Amino acid sequence: MPIQTEPPSQEIVIAADRRDALRGEALVQFLQQESIEEVSQVWLEAVETGDDQRLSVFGLAPQRDLWQLRVNLPCELPEIYSPVEVRPFQASDQQAFLEVNQAAFAWHPEQGHLDAQQFHTRTQEAWYNPAGFLILEIGNQLAGFCWTKIHRDNETPLGEIYAIAVAPDFSGQRLGAPLTHAGLDFLANSGIQVGMLYVEADNAPAQKIYRKLGFWLHQVNRAYRKGR
Repeated sequence: MPIQTEPPSQEIVIAADRRDALRGEALVQFLQQESIEEVSQVWLEAVETGDDQRLSVFGLAPQRDLWQLRVNLPCELPEIYSPVEVRPFQASDQQAFLEVNQAAFAWHPEQGHLDAQQFHTRTQEAWYNPAGFLILEIGNQLAGFCWTKIHRDNETPLGEIYAIAVAPDFSGQRLGAPLTHAGLDFLANSGIQVGMLYVEADNAPAQKIYRKLGFWLHQVNRAYRKGR
């Protein structure tokens, strides 16, 4: 999952496209110009050596790492997995999707709180494409989903696995890898040559799946907080 794009008033997000200008002492100078005493959290994308020490001066310590992984497309589904049949999202799927999303991401600080209004807002964004919101049904139940997003504003367009989950009732059935691959396959068929996703640094089971699909670590995004 991506980090918050609309941070609360006491949070600063320094995006990767600003890091070229905000490195080393330039980052320190930028933070000195902010009302840092009123800031409780800083999200720093594309972390580099020395950033922990630089932010420690402001009483900020590492709290959470979010990895951005990338993979060349198209990619192969390892033979140990069986492909799954998916279909595009339909309006009638909304309630089941929200329930599965909440159950699967109960631990997640952002995605787990997605409600109907927030979901509606996301589906009104320019990038949203229901054809790339893939639903897995098993026995007339929503067993999982793979929601993709295409970043066409990049110099080289990127295809993102925006959100993916398997319903808890279907966990342990080796559906994660083929569901991820279905999303990557959709992106590849849309002309995208590089796929990406975000995963928590401590989510070892998900990382294991992604490595099997050929993902590599592209950058680390880190949250820093006071009083930790």
